Amino acid sequence: MTLGPSANIATAAGKHASLHWLFGLGWIGVFAAAVLDSSPIPLPVPGTTDLLILLLVVHKSSPWLVVALAVAGSVIGGFLTWSAGKKGGEAALSRYVPRRFARPIQRWVTRHGALAVSLAAVLPPPVPLMPFLAAAGALGVPRQRFLVSFTTARTVRYSLVAWLGLHYGRHMVRWWNRYLAQYSTAIGWCIFALFIAGFAWAIWKWRHQGKPRQAPQAVASS
Repeated sequence: MTLGPSANIATAAGKHASLHWLFGLGWIGVFAAAVLDSSPIPLPVPGTTDLLILLLVVHKSSPWLVVALAVAGSVIGGFLTWSAGKKGGEAALSRYVPRRFARPIQRWVTRHGALAVSLAAVLPPPVPLMPFLAAAGALGVPRQRFLVSFTTARTVRYSLVAWLGLHYGRHMVRWWNRYLAQYSTAIGWCIFALFIAGFAWAIWKWRHQGKPRQAPQAVASS
């Protein structure tokens, strides 16, 4: 008797604890991962939300509900990042936008506005998302236009991921079981270590950059 994709992935998750914790997050995990993925402190492992959507859709969860939760969480996290950029103004760009991306992102957002946000939201990694969201707030992209463009782009992206899970999930699971299942424990621990290290670094950077810089003391004139 041939196992279906749902049984295959459940078996893989049961045999390998590294998959079990990720698969066990369920709908709440998709929502939480989507919030963090678009927040000022994003997930250190890109594509976590996409992977959770794929796993749940292959496991016969409702794709409509999974996509709706992912979009809702992403919009909440994105709005927090946009608000942080708006509140911080130009100073927020140096805080949230990496120096190597600062000029191109400022140029794109200044020239294209909400369209730049849409492109960043729909394209997969390694295209950075959070810097575009913070720049949109700091550079004055209107809230309503930002929310409409960002929600539309995230809906398109996550719907595409769910569609891939529905139509190609069986092949993805077979490929995993054939080539990578035996290494899943090592892969899982590597991802977990990267997650913890990246999250700790993001919190350290956020707290460090959040401290106000002391003004240099005036030199007494002789």
